[in-house]
Amino acid sequence: MTAALRAPRRSPFLQVLKSAAATVAAWLIAGWLIQGPPPVFAAIAALLVVQPSVNQSLTKALERSIGVIAGVVIASALGIAFGGATWVILLATVIALLVAWALRMTPGTANQVAISALLVLALGGTTPSYALDRILETLLGAAIGIVVNLVIVPPVAVAPARGAVDALAAELASSLERLAAALEAPRSRAEVEELLLEARLMKPMREKADAALAEASDSLTLNPRRAHRGELSTLRAQLDRFAPIVTQTIGMTRAFADHYDPSVTDEPVVRAIAEQLRRAAHDVRIVGGGAAVEPDELPALTRPLEVGVPNSEHWMLIGSMLEDLRRIHEALSE
Repeated sequence: MTAALRAPRRSPFLQVLKSAAATVAAWLIAGWLIQGPPPVFAAIAALLVVQPSVNQSLTKALERSIGVIAGVVIASALGIAFGGATWVILLATVIALLVAWALRMTPGTANQVAISALLVLALGGTTPSYALDRILETLLGAAIGIVVNLVIVPPVAVAPARGAVDALAAELASSLERLAAALEAPRSRAEVEELLLEARLMKPMREKADAALAEASDSLTLNPRRAHRGELSTLRAQLDRFAPIVTQTIGMTRAFADHYDPSVTDEPVVRAIAEQLRRAAHDVRIVGGGAAVEPDELPALTRPLEVGVPNSEHWMLIGSMLEDLRRIHEALSE
Protein backbone atom coordinates (compact mmCIF):
# COMPACT_ATOMS: atom_id res chain seq x y z
CA MET A 1 0.00 0.00 0.00
CA THR A 2 2.84 2.39 0.77
CA ALA A 3 4.35 1.88 -2.68
CA ALA A 4 0.97 2.57 -4.29
CA LEU A 5 0.48 5.84 -2.40
CA ARG A 6 3.99 7.27 -2.42
CA ALA A 7 6.12 8.35 -5.35
CA PRO A 8 9.70 7.06 -5.71
CA ARG A 9 10.94 10.60 -5.14
CA ARG A 10 9.52 13.95 -4.09
CA SER A 11 8.66 16.58 -6.65
CA PRO A 12 10.97 19.61 -6.47
CA PHE A 13 9.82 22.04 -3.78
CA LEU A 14 9.89 24.78 -6.40
CA GLN A 15 7.19 22.88 -8.30
CA VAL A 16 4.98 22.98 -5.19
CA LEU A 17 5.52 26.72 -4.80
CA LYS A 18 4.73 27.34 -8.47
CA SER A 19 1.51 25.30 -8.26
CA ALA A 20 0.44 27.20 -5.15
CA ALA A 21 1.28 30.58 -6.70
CA ALA A 22 -0.61 29.78 -9.90
CA THR A 23 -3.68 28.55 -8.01
CA VAL A 24 -3.83 31.62 -5.74
CA ALA A 25 -3.24 34.01 -8.63
CA ALA A 26 -5.93 32.36 -10.76
CA TRP A 27 -8.45 32.50 -7.93
CA LEU A 28 -7.83 36.19 -7.22
CA ILE A 29 -7.60 37.39 -10.82
CA ALA A 30 -10.56 35.35 -12.08
CA GLY A 31 -12.65 36.40 -9.08
CA TRP A 32 -11.87 40.03 -9.82
CA LEU A 33 -12.51 39.86 -13.57
CA ILE A 34 -15.49 37.48 -13.65
CA GLN A 35 -18.25 38.26 -11.18
CA GLY A 36 -20.36 35.41 -9.84
CA PRO A 37 -19.67 32.13 -8.05
CA PRO A 38 -16.21 31.41 -6.60
CA PRO A 39 -13.71 30.85 -9.47
CA VAL A 40 -13.30 27.14 -8.88
CA PHE A 41 -12.70 26.34 -12.54
CA ALA A 42 -9.89 28.88 -12.79
CA ALA A 43 -8.10 27.57 -9.70
CA ILE A 44 -8.37 23.93 -10.83
CA ALA A 45 -7.11 24.79 -14.31
CA ALA A 46 -4.09 26.68 -12.97
CA LEU A 47 -3.27 23.86 -10.53
CA LEU A 48 -3.40 21.20 -13.24
CA VAL A 49 -1.54 23.21 -15.87
CA VAL A 50 1.63 23.77 -13.82
CA GLN A 51 3.71 20.79 -14.97
CA PRO A 52 7.43 19.90 -14.81
CA SER A 53 8.02 21.47 -18.25
CA VAL A 54 6.54 24.32 -20.26
CA ASN A 55 5.75 21.89 -23.08
CA GLN A 56 3.76 19.67 -20.71
CA SER A 57 2.01 22.75 -19.32
CA LEU A 58 0.83 23.72 -22.80
CA THR A 59 -0.42 20.19 -23.45
CA LYS A 60 -2.26 20.10 -20.14
CA ALA A 61 -3.75 23.54 -20.82
CA LEU A 62 -5.16 22.35 -24.16
CA GLU A 63 -6.56 19.18 -22.55
CA ARG A 64 -8.14 21.16 -19.75
CA SER A 65 -9.59 23.87 -21.99
CA ILE A 66 -11.05 21.52 -24.59
CA GLY A 67 -12.43 19.23 -21.89
CA VAL A 68 -14.08 22.09 -20.01
CA ILE A 69 -15.59 23.61 -23.14
CA ALA A 70 -17.08 20.28 -24.21
CA GLY A 71 -18.29 19.45 -20.69
CA VAL A 72 -19.85 22.86 -20.11
CA VAL A 73 -21.65 22.80 -23.46
CA ILE A 74 -23.09 19.33 -22.77
CA ALA A 75 -24.14 20.25 -19.23
CA SER A 76 -25.69 23.56 -20.24
CA ALA A 77 -27.68 22.01 -23.06
CA LEU A 78 -29.07 19.27 -20.81
CA GLY A 79 -29.65 21.72 -17.94
CA ILE A 80 -31.62 24.11 -20.11
CA ALA A 81 -33.67 21.25 -21.55
CA PHE A 82 -34.36 19.21 -18.40
CA GLY A 83 -33.32 21.28 -15.38
CA GLY A 84 -30.84 20.38 -12.68
CA ALA A 85 -32.28 17.20 -11.24
CA THR A 86 -30.00 14.45 -10.03
CA TRP A 87 -30.78 12.18 -12.95
CA VAL A 88 -29.80 15.00 -15.35
CA ILE A 89 -26.41 15.29 -13.66
CA LEU A 90 -25.84 11.55 -14.05
CA LEU A 91 -27.07 11.61 -17.64
CA ALA A 92 -24.73 14.50 -18.46
CA THR A 93 -21.78 12.58 -17.02
CA VAL A 94 -22.58 9.49 -19.10
CA ILE A 95 -23.11 11.51 -22.28
CA ALA A 96 -19.85 13.41 -21.68
CA LEU A 97 -17.92 10.13 -21.43
CA LEU A 98 -19.58 8.79 -24.57
CA VAL A 99 -18.82 11.96 -26.53
CA ALA A 100 -15.19 11.84 -25.43
CA TRP A 101 -14.98 8.18 -26.45
CA ALA A 102 -16.58 8.87 -29.85
CA LEU A 103 -14.12 11.70 -30.52
CA ARG A 104 -11.15 9.55 -29.38
CA MET A 105 -10.05 12.10 -26.81
CA THR A 106 -7.08 11.41 -24.56
CA PRO A 107 -7.90 9.97 -21.10
CA GLY A 108 -7.08 13.30 -19.47
CA THR A 109 -9.38 15.23 -21.80
CA ALA A 110 -12.16 12.62 -21.54
CA ASN A 111 -12.13 12.78 -17.75
CA GLN A 112 -12.16 16.56 -17.88
CA VAL A 113 -15.27 16.57 -20.09
CA ALA A 114 -17.16 14.43 -17.58
CA ILE A 115 -15.91 16.32 -14.53
CA SER A 116 -16.80 19.69 -16.03
CA ALA A 117 -20.30 18.54 -16.98
CA LEU A 118 -20.84 17.18 -13.47
CA LEU A 119 -19.54 20.34 -11.75
CA VAL A 120 -21.60 22.73 -13.87
CA LEU A 121 -24.89 20.98 -13.04
CA ALA A 122 -23.92 20.21 -9.43
CA LEU A 123 -23.12 23.89 -8.81
CA GLY A 124 -26.46 24.89 -10.30
CA GLY A 125 -25.41 26.59 -13.51
CA THR A 126 -27.84 26.00 -16.34
CA THR A 127 -27.83 29.38 -18.11
CA PRO A 128 -25.78 30.28 -21.20
CA SER A 129 -24.07 33.14 -19.34
CA TYR A 130 -22.97 30.78 -16.57
CA ALA A 131 -21.52 28.38 -19.13
CA LEU A 132 -19.66 31.17 -20.92
CA ASP A 133 -18.23 32.48 -17.64
CA ARG A 134 -16.93 29.03 -16.68
CA ILE A 135 -15.24 28.65 -20.08
CA LEU A 136 -13.58 32.06 -19.78
CA GLU A 137 -12.62 31.25 -16.22
CA THR A 138 -10.94 28.03 -17.28
CA LEU A 139 -9.05 29.66 -20.12
CA LEU A 140 -7.86 32.39 -17.76
CA GLY A 141 -6.70 29.85 -15.17
CA ALA A 142 -4.86 27.81 -17.79
CA ALA A 143 -3.14 30.93 -19.13
CA ILE A 144 -2.06 31.94 -15.63
CA GLY A 145 -0.65 28.46 -15.04
CA ILE A 146 1.43 28.64 -18.23
CA VAL A 147 2.71 32.13 -17.42
CA VAL A 148 3.71 31.14 -13.88
CA ASN A 149 5.51 28.04 -15.14
CA LEU A 150 7.25 30.11 -17.80
CA VAL A 151 8.31 33.00 -15.57
CA ILE A 152 9.42 31.22 -12.40
CA VAL A 153 12.63 29.41 -13.38
CA PRO A 154 11.42 26.93 -16.01
CA PRO A 155 12.93 23.56 -15.03
CA VAL A 156 15.66 22.07 -17.19
CA ALA A 157 16.40 18.32 -16.91
CA VAL A 158 19.80 18.32 -18.61
CA ALA A 159 21.81 17.47 -15.47
CA PRO A 160 20.14 14.05 -14.94
CA ALA A 161 20.66 13.28 -18.63
CA ARG A 162 24.33 14.18 -18.35
CA GLY A 163 24.69 11.93 -15.31
CA ALA A 164 23.00 9.00 -17.07
CA VAL A 165 25.19 9.29 -20.19
CA ASP A 166 28.36 9.65 -18.08
CA ALA A 167 27.41 6.59 -16.03
CA LEU A 168 26.86 4.57 -19.20
CA ALA A 169 30.24 5.66 -20.60
CA ALA A 170 32.01 4.68 -17.37
CA GLU A 171 30.32 1.28 -17.24
CA LEU A 172 30.98 0.64 -20.93
CA ALA A 173 34.69 1.35 -20.49
CA SER A 174 34.80 -0.87 -17.39
CA SER A 175 33.06 -3.70 -19.25
CA LEU A 176 35.62 -3.55 -22.05
CA GLU A 177 38.44 -3.64 -19.51
CA ARG A 178 36.91 -6.54 -17.60
CA LEU A 179 36.59 -8.51 -20.82
CA ALA A 180 40.21 -7.70 -21.67
CA ALA A 181 41.35 -9.00 -18.28
CA ALA A 182 39.30 -12.19 -18.74
CA LEU A 183 41.06 -12.85 -22.06
CA GLU A 184 44.48 -12.70 -20.44
CA ALA A 185 44.05 -15.16 -17.59
CA PRO A 186 41.88 -18.26 -17.07
CA ARG A 187 38.54 -17.73 -15.35
CA SER A 188 36.18 -20.06 -13.54
CA ARG A 189 32.73 -20.72 -15.00
CA ALA A 190 31.14 -18.62 -12.25
CA GLU A 191 33.44 -15.71 -13.08
CA VAL A 192 32.57 -15.96 -16.77
CA GLU A 193 28.83 -15.91 -15.98
CA GLU A 194 29.34 -12.91 -13.70
CA LEU A 195 31.18 -11.13 -16.50
CA LEU A 196 28.23 -11.68 -18.85
CA LEU A 197 25.73 -10.55 -16.21
CA GLU A 198 27.64 -7.32 -15.62
CA ALA A 199 27.79 -6.63 -19.34
CA ARG A 200 24.05 -7.14 -19.75
CA LEU A 201 23.38 -4.52 -17.07
CA MET A 202 24.40 -1.91 -19.63
CA LYS A 203 21.13 -2.40 -21.53
CA PRO A 204 18.92 -0.85 -18.80
CA MET A 205 21.55 1.86 -18.34
CA ARG A 206 21.34 2.68 -22.05
CA GLU A 207 17.53 2.78 -21.85
CA LYS A 208 17.70 5.01 -18.79
CA ALA A 209 20.05 7.41 -20.56
CA ASP A 210 17.76 7.53 -23.60
CA ALA A 211 14.73 8.25 -21.39
CA ALA A 212 16.66 10.96 -19.51
CA LEU A 213 17.60 12.63 -22.81
CA ALA A 214 13.98 12.52 -23.96
CA GLU A 215 12.90 14.14 -20.68
CA ALA A 216 15.62 16.79 -21.03
CA SER A 217 14.50 17.53 -24.59
CA ASP A 218 10.91 17.90 -23.40
CA SER A 219 12.01 20.27 -20.63
CA LEU A 220 13.70 22.53 -23.20
CA THR A 221 10.77 22.61 -25.63
CA LEU A 222 9.19 26.08 -25.52
CA ASN A 223 11.62 26.92 -22.72
CA PRO A 224 13.30 30.36 -22.95
CA ARG A 225 16.45 28.95 -21.33
CA ARG A 226 18.20 27.98 -24.56
CA ALA A 227 21.75 27.85 -23.23
CA HIS A 228 21.48 24.11 -22.55
CA ARG A 229 20.48 23.08 -26.07
CA GLY A 230 24.08 22.72 -27.24
CA GLU A 231 24.93 20.48 -24.30
CA LEU A 232 21.87 18.36 -24.96
CA SER A 233 22.91 17.89 -28.59
CA THR A 234 26.37 16.80 -27.44
CA LEU A 235 24.90 14.28 -25.01
CA ARG A 236 22.61 12.86 -27.69
CA ALA A 237 25.57 12.48 -30.06
CA GLN A 238 27.53 10.68 -27.34
CA LEU A 239 24.70 8.27 -26.63
CA ASP A 240 24.25 7.59 -30.35
CA ARG A 241 27.92 6.58 -30.50
CA PHE A 242 27.77 4.48 -27.35
CA ALA A 243 24.58 2.59 -28.21
CA PRO A 244 26.09 0.30 -30.90
CA ILE A 245 29.25 -0.16 -28.81
CA VAL A 246 27.11 -1.39 -25.93
CA THR A 247 25.53 -3.92 -28.28
CA GLN A 248 28.91 -5.07 -29.58
CA THR A 249 30.40 -5.33 -26.10
CA ILE A 250 27.52 -7.43 -24.84
CA GLY A 251 27.81 -9.59 -27.96
CA MET A 252 31.56 -10.08 -27.45
CA THR A 253 31.03 -10.99 -23.81
CA ARG A 254 28.29 -13.44 -24.68
CA ALA A 255 30.45 -15.07 -27.37
CA PHE A 256 33.25 -15.33 -24.81
CA ALA A 257 30.89 -16.97 -22.31
CA ASP A 258 29.34 -19.34 -24.87
CA HIS A 259 32.65 -20.54 -26.35
CA TYR A 260 34.90 -20.15 -23.33
CA ASP A 261 37.76 -22.54 -22.87
CA PRO A 262 40.64 -21.77 -20.47
CA SER A 263 43.11 -22.65 -23.22
CA VAL A 264 41.92 -19.65 -25.29
CA THR A 265 44.37 -17.50 -23.34
CA ASP A 266 47.20 -19.38 -25.06
CA GLU A 267 46.21 -18.06 -28.47
CA PRO A 268 48.73 -15.38 -29.59
CA VAL A 269 46.07 -13.08 -31.02
CA VAL A 270 43.94 -13.12 -27.86
CA ARG A 271 46.35 -10.88 -25.93
CA ALA A 272 46.36 -8.48 -28.87
CA ILE A 273 42.55 -8.42 -28.77
CA ALA A 274 42.71 -7.69 -25.04
CA GLU A 275 45.01 -4.74 -25.73
CA GLN A 276 42.60 -3.40 -28.35
CA LEU A 277 39.75 -3.68 -25.85
CA ARG A 278 41.70 -1.57 -23.36
CA ARG A 279 42.38 1.03 -26.04
CA ALA A 280 38.70 1.08 -26.95
CA ALA A 281 37.85 1.60 -23.25
CA HIS A 282 40.27 4.54 -23.23
CA ASP A 283 38.58 6.03 -26.28
CA VAL A 284 35.13 5.59 -24.74
CA ARG A 285 36.27 7.61 -21.75
CA ILE A 286 37.57 10.34 -24.04
CA VAL A 287 34.25 10.55 -25.90
CA GLY A 288 32.31 10.32 -22.66
CA GLY A 289 34.25 13.23 -21.27
CA GLY A 290 33.08 15.40 -24.14
CA ALA A 291 36.61 15.95 -25.43
CA ALA A 292 37.08 16.36 -29.17
CA VAL A 293 38.79 13.26 -30.54
CA GLU A 294 40.72 13.48 -33.78
CA PRO A 295 41.05 10.35 -35.91
CA ASP A 296 44.78 10.09 -35.19
CA GLU A 297 44.08 10.17 -31.44
CA LEU A 298 42.12 6.93 -31.59
CA PRO A 299 44.56 4.09 -30.87
CA ALA A 300 41.97 1.32 -31.15
CA LEU A 301 42.70 -0.88 -34.18
CA THR A 302 44.73 1.81 -35.93
CA ARG A 303 46.99 -0.94 -37.19
CA PRO A 304 45.69 -4.23 -38.54
CA LEU A 305 46.19 -7.19 -36.24
CA GLU A 306 48.28 -10.00 -37.54
CA VAL A 307 46.09 -13.03 -37.01
CA GLY A 308 47.55 -16.49 -37.32
CA VAL A 309 45.44 -19.57 -37.79
CA PRO A 310 43.85 -20.19 -34.40
CA ASN A 311 43.09 -23.53 -32.84
CA SER A 312 40.04 -25.09 -34.46
CA GLU A 313 38.23 -24.89 -31.12
CA HIS A 314 38.73 -21.12 -30.89
CA TRP A 315 38.38 -19.79 -34.40
CA MET A 316 34.68 -18.95 -34.02
CA LEU A 317 35.24 -16.96 -30.81
CA ILE A 318 38.28 -15.11 -32.16
CA GLY A 319 36.61 -14.34 -35.48
CA SER A 320 33.46 -12.95 -33.88
CA MET A 321 35.46 -10.81 -31.44
CA LEU A 322 37.57 -9.37 -34.23
CA GLU A 323 34.44 -8.41 -36.17
CA ASP A 324 32.94 -6.77 -33.11
CA LEU A 325 36.18 -4.89 -32.53
CA ARG A 326 36.00 -3.58 -36.07
CA ARG A 327 32.49 -2.29 -35.49
CA ILE A 328 33.49 -0.68 -32.18
CA HIS A 329 36.33 1.12 -33.94
CA GLU A 330 33.97 2.38 -36.63
CA ALA A 331 31.60 3.75 -34.00
CA LEU A 332 34.41 5.49 -32.13
CA SER A 333 35.95 7.04 -35.21
CA GLU A 334 32.74 8.56 -36.61
